[in-house]
Amino acid sequence: MTDAAVQAQTIEIPDKLYFRIGEVSTLLGVEPYVLRYWETEFPSLSPKKSGTGHRLYRRKDVELLLRIKQLLYEKRYTIQGARQFLQSEPLQVERKSTRKRAQQELFSDDPMQDIRRELSAILELLK
Repeated sequence: MTDAAVQAQTIEIPDKLYFRIGEVSTLLGVEPYVLRYWETEFPSLSPKKSGTGHRLYRRKDVELLLRIKQLLYEKRYTIQGARQFLQSEPLQVERKSTRKRAQQELFSDDPMQDIRRELSAILELLK
């Protein structure tokens, strides 16, 4: 595995709602002008703009930028090839896995144990 591949896997995105272009630039290790150029080439990348005109990237934008960087720098895709690859990726898989993850967080392996415990606690309160 190359150093770039290891670096891409170890990048941890901070838990924030919005990121400025400088933060994203530092996080990805590319210059801000590269990010602005990618915005023109990848239609799915669309950061919001603040009242003062600064770009505000959401977490999904940063994740997409990481994916774009991986395709361009590590897998050596052309811009057009990376765009086509991203357009062909099935979004349905992401939606299903996100839904499944949310359900797993709501319920433990055996939800009946939790339900019984909660019902017993309610019964004790009513006595």
